[in-house]
Amino acid sequence: MSRRRDLFVLLFLLLALVLFFYLITGLLSPPAGFDGLGVPGGEKVALVEIFGPIYNPHPILEQLKKIEDDSGVKAILLRLETPGGGVAASQEIYARLAYLRDQKEIPIVASMGGVAASGGYYVALGADTIMANPGTLTGSIGVIAEFPTYGKLFEKIGINFEVIKSGKFKDTGSPHRPLTGEERQYLQSVIDDSYQQFLAAVVEERQIDVKKAELLADGRVYTGRQAQALGLVDLLGGMDQALKLAGELGGIEGEPRLVEFRRPRLSLFDILFGDLEEILYLRLGLAEPLKYEMPRNYSPILP
Repeated sequence: MSRRRDLFVLLFLLLALVLFFYLITGLLSPPAGFDGLGVPGGEKVALVEIFGPIYNPHPILEQLKKIEDDSGVKAILLRLETPGGGVAASQEIYARLAYLRDQKEIPIVASMGGVAASGGYYVALGADTIMANPGTLTGSIGVIAEFPTYGKLFEKIGINFEVIKSGKFKDTGSPHRPLTGEERQYLQSVIDDSYQQFLAAVVEERQIDVKKAELLADGRVYTGRQAQALGLVDLLGGMDQALKLAGELGGIEGEPRLVEFRRPRLSLFDILFGDLEEILYLRLGLAEPLKYEMPRNYSPILP
């Protein structure tokens, strides 16, 4: 009995030590920032990575602001590995990239990984050159909104909801009941307007006729090779080729120096005491029902 108790105490102490280690390393980890940005060292290409769904644009906008303030950055390499995300978030990043490209004259090369679709493609439109792998999944130009309903489930377990509202559309999309015909028509008009904004960006940035753009922008995905043939992508190639091109556009002689954004390390402290609202609403996109996002039934992974 005593031996078992000693073993339990030992395991508890080991666990406590591990937790303490993660807390300390998280709290003492260096703040987010660019390795090499703002430090003298010649001309360089700044790497900006967008990985996963796009719901919180602020970290990317912060990176782009640091790049704007660093005179040593001669070009931006935008690496995309994303199925898309929120409408407004995608638009904000695209607008900042287009500003740096057009107003600050910083060359931008977008490099697409396995997936750069919908909002990911919208963001790529802010680059001078879009480069994809032949097997990249891109396109998916369109808007989607999903509204799950739990009304029948709640009825079975005896839960009802009484709603008092100021207007007939105030609780549109409520999970407690299905949409009415009038609400579907109203939401479709919102979807259509968001879609027209996406379509206009494609027409302007890719110099594609509106009629052709409408045929391409029906929500379908394309491989990188298909997208290039259709005029949605400029070149085929991987990240190495994209980096080389960024250096050439930036006037850098020889091998371009790449600087990356250093992400803050996620500690146990962040997990236990982090901002739950930010995790749920910004990172998971629960606050934005309208999405430039690729349908989840597509998979870039081959069997």
